[in-house]
Amino acid sequence: MNPYIAQSLSIALALFSGSIAHADEAPFLKSLAGSWNGKGTVKVRVNAPTINVTCRFKSDTTAASLSLDGKCTSLAIFSRVITADLKATGNRYSGSYVGAGTGTAGLGGRRAGDTINLGITWAKEVNGDRKAQMTIEKVGASGMRLTTVDTDPKTGKAVVTSRIDLRRS
Repeated sequence: MNPYIAQSLSIALALFSGSIAHADEAPFLKSLAGSWNGKGTVKVRVNAPTINVTCRFKSDTTAASLSLDGKCTSLAIFSRVITADLKATGNRYSGSYVGAGTGTAGLGGRRAGDTINLGITWAKEVNGDRKAQMTIEKVGASGMRLTTVDTDPKTGKAVVTSRIDLRRS
């Protein structure tokens, strides 16, 4: 086969397959768009007491991105702005997260079913290291759950440091 034809076919196939993967995420991302509110729990650190919070979020999406902007509060004890900005390439996601009080964290992972599973790399050490996990889960037709899990440095056990259950408002 002519090398120019082979190269052209390879490029066309790569572009075509990328657009298929890209298109697959669009309906999922669109289903997360809108205004959300709900309740949940937050632990500022793995050894801190659990705080009950009320949260409001706005989610903007495109065919290949998700932007969550929100705030969680608990009386006068706790108030925190939370943002997550993700870009999708196929079912792989990367982006940034602000909400742990340590600066902008990096996010990276992939979607499986109705859940985006992300590794977090904190800007500074949190709970003895810079790693944790986050999930953004679509729950039914009108629900979304945001969960972060970190490791207790003393026991090595996974600890849910936040779980926020949201409903479309």
